[in-house]
Amino acid sequence: MHIALITDGIWPYVLGGMQKHSYYLCKYLAQNKVKVDLIHFNDSAYDISKLEFFSDEEKKYIHSIIVDFPAPGKFPGHYLRNSYLHSKLIFNAVKERLPSYDFIYTKGFTGWHLIQQKKGGKINCAKIGVKFHGHEMFQRAPDLKTKLQHIFLLRKPVKEISLNADVVFSYGGKITGIIKSLGIEDRKIIELPSGVEASIIASAISPALPKLKFLFLGRYERRKGIEELNLALKNISNQNFDFHFIGPIPFSKQIQRENIKYHGEIRDKEALNILIRTCDVLVCPSWSEGLPNVILEAMANGLCVIASDAGATNVLVNKNNGWLLRDCDPPRIQEAMMDAITSSQEIINQKKQMALNQIRDNFKWEKLINELLDKIQAL
Repeated sequence: MHIALITDGIWPYVLGGMQKHSYYLCKYLAQNKVKVDLIHFNDSAYDISKLEFFSDEEKKYIHSIIVDFPAPGKFPGHYLRNSYLHSKLIFNAVKERLPSYDFIYTKGFTGWHLIQQKKGGKINCAKIGVKFHGHEMFQRAPDLKTKLQHIFLLRKPVKEISLNADVVFSYGGKITGIIKSLGIEDRKIIELPSGVEASIIASAISPALPKLKFLFLGRYERRKGIEELNLALKNISNQNFDFHFIGPIPFSKQIQRENIKYHGEIRDKEALNILIRTCDVLVCPSWSEGLPNVILEAMANGLCVIASDAGATNVLVNKNNGWLLRDCDPPRIQEAMMDAITSSQEIINQKKQMALNQIRDNFKWEKLINELLDKIQAL
């Protein structure tokens, strides 16, 4: 099988949840001896020509095609205009190779022009699938500016691309409902979650101590709910807990308390996993989401989770392995944290074990990639 994977970058050449998903997708397709044309670009100091984050065996099946993303503009809507221009550059880079593909997997706006050309009858090619991560532009926005951008800039082209593609990928959960609301028929939707590598899954949980340790993992981004989390933290009277922030959090967003610690960005995987495994509860109070990698990775390390019910989060989090919040309002975060703080160590350990079991049983890339290939071959 020969698949074109057209992406807006792969981790770690470009950072982000969709980019990490693209990296593992490419990696495990190659491990299954699927030929992959990887169309991507670089936004890092790494030498992208080396593809050093793939093994030598994996690289035998990966043909890398670099299509740089246009430089950002200064006027409103520049990202959308540049995304369309990028999709045209991608089309020109792959049009001679289109007859060789058995399936074309596009991320975000990267397949925009290609899908238009096929819909208009100007080209013949294999079926084209599109993935917009969480379709966040149709989810709840954290502020008026973001809401207006969603309504007036992003929703129309995303709906058009989704309707014109042959297949629309969904992580499941609320995302499938959003896709259906756009008028996409059930037969065009492929539901498949993301996952983790089996090698990173902890062999056992680290039992909770009387003083609970909470964790926020990620960069500062308004939709991630740090403002709401900070309000909740300031209003919790019982301070018998530690809270760890891992990621680049601006000093202006930091709370100066002895039991709240900021570690900054940790790039060393081993050091990061060691710190994660010392914690008990991940807090993920996002306004909008896809299927958060931070939740997958935290659960794989034996943490239970407090998370808002955004995107496909409910595919992962439930009352058995954490606390699923209706939204990210500060009182709900505070209530869930207090429930965790006042719970017995036995209950916390039960939730941690259930979280670990959930990942071990259902969310390994080694299993998910076979499900994906089966679904593509059945089209």
